Amino acid sequence: MALKEKINEDLKIAMKSGDKLRLETIRSIRALILEFEKSGKDKSLSHEDEINLLSSAAKKRKDSIEQYRNANREDLASKEEAELAILQEYLPKQLNEEEVIKEVKKLADEIGAVTKQDFPKLMPLAIKTLKGKADGKIIKESVDKVLN
Repeated sequence: MALKEKINEDLKIAMKSGDKLRLETIRSIRALILEFEKSGKDKSLSHEDEINLLSSAAKKRKDSIEQYRNANREDLASKEEAELAILQEYLPKQLNEEEVIKEVKKLADEIGAVTKQDFPKLMPLAIKTLKGKADGKIIKESVDKVLN
């Protein structure tokens, strides 16, 4: 089932259940999809586009959580965390740091990357391979560890 259909189904379920936070979060995802579709003529949502939309929404939530925590606004930070948890239901399973390092090592072996000079070759490949499965910051740190 495509993301758009899944979102529409989950929207109906959230309306019936009365879960306002879930409803609000799903509506925001739906708005992102509609905005994407209206951004250009004949644009259809590919799987990669879906992951990009959801990843950017999740990244915004993570940044907000950090900002709210720095400002001692735990109430707002917990709301953002709840929204992030809902968003992550639609993203592929996130890899932990050890799994990311393992994948990066495998990619480094495939292309023969061993030193810091190989960073420009390995990093784009790692980003492409792990897009949506891990945070970009974790991918960069893993590439640094593997090349050191």
